[in-house]
Amino acid sequence: MQIIAFNEPFNKFKQWLDEANTDNRIVEPTAMNLASVDNKNCPSNRMVLLKKFDERGFCFFTNLNSRKAQEISANPNVSLCFYWGVLSRQIRIEGVAKRVSDTEADEYFKSRARQSQIGAWASKQSTEMKQWSEFEERISYYEEIFRDKEVKRPEFWSGFRVVPKVIEFWSEGKFRIHHRQCYELVGQGWQTKTLYP
Repeated sequence: MQIIAFNEPFNKFKQWLDEANTDNRIVEPTAMNLASVDNKNCPSNRMVLLKKFDERGFCFFTNLNSRKAQEISANPNVSLCFYWGVLSRQIRIEGVAKRVSDTEADEYFKSRARQSQIGAWASKQSTEMKQWSEFEERISYYEEIFRDKEVKRPEFWSGFRVVPKVIEFWSEGKFRIHHRQCYELVGQGWQTKTLYP
């Protein structure tokens, strides 16, 4: 195991993400699988989009009443997984999810398309919908509420930053002789090691 510079795994992540972003075969490079655990210790996962990252962690945004947000509020231990098959690469991240500041949530909400902002107000995310027209009516209702007005961020909508404890980079090799490099946070620094595939 080797001690390395604090920013090394983040620089490597940025390099891989930049390469994914410039490959037009990849439809959504920022798509990541988010896994959380419910109060019965049963895991669930779903795809979310990475909206920003830095050395503090990896951010996504959601309705705070959604299943994922409720699970994270009860148990903040989560994992993320990026997979870019055409590049034969995967990044796996384990960490703790923490709410972003209201300022960060406001800034990102303002950057969204107006219809997406309306949709955030209209959706009762993760609850049962009796029929699709119910949702359409709610969209129309909020379109009228915010007609000729700025759409403010709902209090029930914010983001989480996954503060990493482990970041693992995987690249595919021939005959399943894959390459795995694992970074683990120890104290205030990262240690790195190579894993058997």
